Amino acid sequence: MRAVFALVALAALAACATEETRKAIQEVAIDTALPRARAEMNCPEATGTVLSRHPVEARTGAYAGPERYQYMIAVEGCGKKRTSIVICDGTGCFAA
Repeated sequence: MRAVFALVALAALAACATEETRKAIQEVAIDTALPRARAEMNCPEATGTVLSRHPVEARTGAYAGPERYQYMIAVEGCGKKRTSIVICDGTGCFAA
């Protein structure tokens, strides 16, 4: 019985850590999209939100890389709106 309880507790902790990591990466994705969008919109107070997150199909074989996700970020402010695409992997994010 203790083993079952320990496995359930471990699974809950792992799921929690994954959720925290996902949220942290989403914040980095937003922070990556904001500077360019703010400059193009001429709106330093613009804010961003995540519209979607999708895994990017990984290459296989000799050119295999880290798992990557594509984020669509909505940036809004000063009466203007735009969307940006940001790709994130284990090393960071870049605006596409």
